[in-house]
Amino acid sequence: MTKLVDRPNSHRGHRRRQQLINAGVTLLAEGGWPAVTTRAVAERAGTNVGLIHYHFGGLPGLHVAIARKASEEIFTPVVDALLEVQDSNAALDTVRDLVPATTGDSQTMRLAVELMAGALRNPVLGEVLRDELGQARAHIDERLGELHPSWSEARRTGAATVIVALLDGLMLHRLLDATLPVDEALAALSDLIGYRS
Repeated sequence: MTKLVDRPNSHRGHRRRQQLINAGVTLLAEGGWPAVTTRAVAERAGTNVGLIHYHFGGLPGLHVAIARKASEEIFTPVVDALLEVQDSNAALDTVRDLVPATTGDSQTMRLAVELMAGALRNPVLGEVLRDELGQARAHIDERLGELHPSWSEARRTGAATVIVALLDGLMLHRLLDATLPVDEALAALSDLIGYRS
């Protein structure tokens, strides 16, 4: 995996790194990975190209940092919302709310599409996306352990995997088809697993 260059972490240096990453995320949402060049990011951040090499070791390291930040912007709100639920009915209601809210945010969905495309083309970006999805599953697994202490580790891991895949699949399908019957799908799921909303 491409490593980020380890530089002294002053407040100013950290702020400049974040500025470059944020500029890259904005460019990624606007024009995809081809738009994320060292020159474009430096111009958007109002700095010089040399700082990209200084902070990230070049464009591949910057791409990794941008992919991590974009992944956090996509996954963190969704996972945080699921971690708040108290039971399975509330989880289904939360998913019912999350799918249209997330797919209705055009920047979030453009980032998601670009992350997937980048992950399929570039093994390093694929590793970043796998790590982020793995963290999402781990957080949900932990929450399931709190809600269902009698569940085995295998059951929690399996359920967390299904939950993340369900969300990912529903969002992808809703992105492709805005008329996707999400409510009906979740009602059917509720019936299948024996819960009522």
